Amino acid sequence: MQHRYPLFFSLLLAGTCLAARAQSPVITAAAMPVPNDTLRRSTASVLLPATAPPLTQRGANQTWNYSALVPTAQQVARFGTVPNEPLYTFTFNSVLSGSNRATVASPQSVPLPPGFTLPITEPYQFFNASAADFRSVGYGGKLAGTAVPVTYASAARQDVIYRFPLSFASAPDSSTSFFSINVPGTGFLSQERKRVNKVDAWGSLTTPFGTYQTVRVVSRIEDHDSLSAGGISQGFDLPIVREYKWLAVGQHVPLLTITTTQAGTQEVVSGVEYRDVYRRLGTLGTGGLLPEAALRLFPNPSGSSAPLHLTLPAAGPVAISATDLAGRLLFRHTLAATSRETELPASLFGAFRGVLLLRVQTETGVAVRRIVRD
Repeated sequence: MQHRYPLFFSLLLAGTCLAARAQSPVITAAAMPVPNDTLRRSTASVLLPATAPPLTQRGANQTWNYSALVPTAQQVARFGTVPNEPLYTFTFNSVLSGSNRATVASPQSVPLPPGFTLPITEPYQFFNASAADFRSVGYGGKLAGTAVPVTYASAARQDVIYRFPLSFASAPDSSTSFFSINVPGTGFLSQERKRVNKVDAWGSLTTPFGTYQTVRVVSRIEDHDSLSAGGISQGFDLPIVREYKWLAVGQHVPLLTITTTQAGTQEVVSGVEYRDVYRRLGTLGTGGLLPEAALRLFPNPSGSSAPLHLTLPAAGPVAISATDLAGRLLFRHTLAATSRETELPASLFGAFRGVLLLRVQTETGVAVRRIVRD
C-alpha cells in the first residue's frame, strides 16, 4: 500500500498544475495601449469562412479557430501622447485636467451618424487607462487650423470600454456616456451611448496572427444621436451594435473583433478586424477604413430603377460589392480605372428591395455604407 502514495500525490500534483494552467487570463491596464504603440490590424470580409466557429460558442476553456480569415485591407493603429496643442494640453494633459486626463491619444474619427460631416481635420480620440478601467475621455480635431477638444458631459458620463480586472469571473457592467459638439455655421451633434459589457467565454484563439489564450468580452452598444443641420433637427436611435472582442495579456488591442448589427431579430456581421503582421495585399485596400466624408453616394434611399451615383476619394481602380443584411452576396463590380465620379446602374441591384451593405474598396482604403433600395 505504501507504494501507492507517491503515485497518488504525483497525480494530485499534476492535476493541480493542469487546473492552474487551465484558467481564464486576467486583463488589467497593462494590456491596454501605451504611447508609441504602432499596432497593425487587418480587415477581413464580413462573410466569415465556413470553417469559422459560431459567435454563439461561449463558456470556459473554448477553442476558436479563425485561421481561415483572409485580409482585405490593413491599417496601423497608432497611439501617442497628447499632441502639443494648447487646448489639448489644458484639457487632456495638464495638472488641471482632472477626470479628462488622458494616458494615450490616437488619430481616430469622431463617431458621426451617416450623412453628417464636420469641417475638422486631424481628428483624435483620447483614452485613459487606470487600475480601475480603460475609458474614452474625449475627442478632438482642428477647426480652421485650431485644435479643439470635445469632452463628455462629466466623468460619470464617459464611455467606459473595460473595467479591471477583467476575467471570466467578471460580472457584467454598464455605462452611459454623453457628449455634444456645436460648430457655428455647420450644426450641432450629440450622442448618448449605453454600453453593456459581458465576459462570456475564455480559451484559445487562433487567427492568421497566431494562437493565444484570450478572454472574450461582448459589448452591446445602444446609441441615440441628435443633430441639427441645415435648419433640420432630429433625434434617432441607431441599430444595436455588438462587439465580440478577444483580449490577451500584453497585446494592447483586441486580437480579434467581430462586430454585428441588429437587423430585426437577427445579428448581422458588419465588421471583422484582427491584429496582424504586415501583408502585401495588392493595390486595393491598403489604406484602412475610410472616414465617412471620403465617400459620397446618392440618392439614398433610391428607387428600384435609379442608378447609384458615387463620388470616390480619388480616381483609380475600384472594387464594389453588395450584400443583404443576412450576408448574402448580391453582386461584385470591378473597374480597372475610373474617375472620382462614377455610377452603379440599376441593373446591378436587380429586383432587390430593402437595406443592403455596399462595400467600396479603393487604393486609399475601404468604405462600407448602408443603402436603401425602395
